[in-house]
Amino acid sequence: MVDFNDAKRRFDEVEGFIKNNNYRLVSLTDDECVLEATITETSMNPYGMAHGGYIFGLADTTAGVLAAVNGTALTVDSTISYLKPLKTNSAKAVATIDKAGSKISVFTVNVYDSNNVLVAKTTNTYFYIKMDEK
Repeated sequence: MVDFNDAKRRFDEVEGFIKNNNYRLVSLTDDECVLEATITETSMNPYGMAHGGYIFGLADTTAGVLAAVNGTALTVDSTISYLKPLKTNSAKAVATIDKAGSKISVFTVNVYDSNNVLVAKTTNTYFYIKMDEK
């Protein structure tokens, strides 16, 4: 069973990409992860909406946090469908498990704007490694 407080503490300690993109861990269970993000000017594309890479990063990070519940995992494949432009100042990503395996797991992530409109959907595949395989 996931210790949310410990997971949140470890997530909040991560420097770099996660912190720079204003991602926040909201909830984490054994089968679901929710991250929220504040969208700033640096997250935008030239057309005034969230950059596709920003949205993809949020989805991949959300799936990665859920994958990490079961060990050290690396992304091996991801696909994304952008369904609507993300024009609000925040977003929420919800990851769920499609297949939980000992070596490979597959996740779906839905990304919503602040009005709870689905703006993107991803399928993410992760491979579990032993720490000495890095």
